[in-house]
Amino acid sequence: MRLAVSTLGMPGEKLPAAIVVASGHGCDGLELRLHPDTGVHAGLSLLERTAVRRAVSDADLSIATLAGYIRIAQTGRDTPVIEALQADLELAADLGAPAVRVFPGGDDIAAGARRLRAVADFCRERRLRVLVETHDALPTGAGVATLLDAADRPEAAAIWDVLHPWRNGEPPTDTVKALGDHLAYVQIKDAASAANPTPRRLGSGAVPLEECGEQLRGFGGWVSLEWERTWYPQVEPVERVLPGAVAWVARYGWGS
Repeated sequence: MRLAVSTLGMPGEKLPAAIVVASGHGCDGLELRLHPDTGVHAGLSLLERTAVRRAVSDADLSIATLAGYIRIAQTGRDTPVIEALQADLELAADLGAPAVRVFPGGDDIAAGARRLRAVADFCRERRLRVLVETHDALPTGAGVATLLDAADRPEAAAIWDVLHPWRNGEPPTDTVKALGDHLAYVQIKDAASAANPTPRRLGSGAVPLEECGEQLRGFGGWVSLEWERTWYPQVEPVERVLPGAVAWVARYGWGS
């Protein structure tokens, strides 16, 4: 496993501050939220993209993924979705990021599969992947696997957000089994309860993180701490939570 921290946990902060946090807590990389507030988004000029890439590299960090907000399986016209995803993928190529995160946004499996296939050639040429998160209309591993099976492209894979499948009644063992070879990336977090997703320090909430960790032994991909302080501004700063993420990764597979 390689540990990243998401900039979702640093509202109001730009890239230099995020780099300091990641470097200061032994992280291997950053999950960069794509939004004007963070200073990283598809509207950046080539000069700005070069500066972002250099800043991360100079800190001996990697970009784990770009956390975009494209809704890949939302019902509607394909063209706007594909064009927006293509823009995010071009940004990823310029920044040296390996992947772009998307949300299902809906349960239109046929539309989502078409859109994933539409960008597959570009992804293959640039060595990129589109990562569909277990979220919203497809919150379980089984749901996301259905979409990825329909797309049938190795350039499309899955993010297991450990909160959402569990909240929707799918145990970690079932999530990992359902995703199988689709699993490429993991977001770890804890929450007060299945009914109350308010973030808690790892191990102090109700998410079965020990079971998640056991399922991930031997996993060689990125694990990111997604501390949702952007949505829950009352919770403590991510710097106080990161040591728990470091310990969790060390326990279940640092360097694997």
